[in-house]
Amino acid sequence: MIPADHPFFVLHADLPREGPGETADVAWAAEVAGTPDTARILDAACGPGGDLGALLRAAPKGHVTAIDLHAPFIDAARARWGADGRVTLTVGDMTTPEGPFDLIWCAGAVYFLGIEAALAAWRPRLAPGGAIAFSEPCLFTDAPSAEAIAFWQGYEGLTDAAGIAARVTAAGYETLATRALGDIAWESYFRPQEARIARLRPGADAGLAAVLDEAEAEIAGWRACRAETGYLLSVVRPA
Repeated sequence: MIPADHPFFVLHADLPREGPGETADVAWAAEVAGTPDTARILDAACGPGGDLGALLRAAPKGHVTAIDLHAPFIDAARARWGADGRVTLTVGDMTTPEGPFDLIWCAGAVYFLGIEAALAAWRPRLAPGGAIAFSEPCLFTDAPSAEAIAFWQGYEGLTDAAGIAARVTAAGYETLATRALGDIAWESYFRPQEARIARLRPGADAGLAAVLDEAEAEIAGWRACRAETGYLLSVVRPA
């Protein structure tokens, strides 16, 4: 686990999101999954709670359990959502909440475990008829450039949509629908980050400057390769 005072978290503190996403992604996934307005939802690896509002709109009479390993992210989410009785905020492992959940939402964090391991861990936590929506790095072309592959910094699980679907099937699930995250989702993550980089750059020490350089390279890399790679959002259900 990265310590809270690491330059990475100096950059990411107080950002509205910890990964690409937009409210339309949540609404689409909830509709595909047939999520009822009374749904019990798990926001797995919720970060600072960037998707909580959209999840609550998807299930206005339901309840969202949001969990993340990084306590300052939960503190940030609590500052906004702590007074809402429809939300429970917890520091911990994203596979541990017992449920049962009608929808498990995981934005960009399944890669920490691998698709098969994550889906296996969540299966007993799903309510009957429940579904999982997760976003995963994906190649959108049969001939990706070296730059597109390098964008994911050696992620061993990198594959295309068919490869992701095969892993879902291997885990004993069926894929209900998929869609690629759009430019709005990515810019909703990157533009606030760029503004924070600009504020932190003056006077940054060597460690922080290196983190800022890496973040700027990531942003430029995605903008250069966004037609070739990005996140694929999959909605899946036990077969």
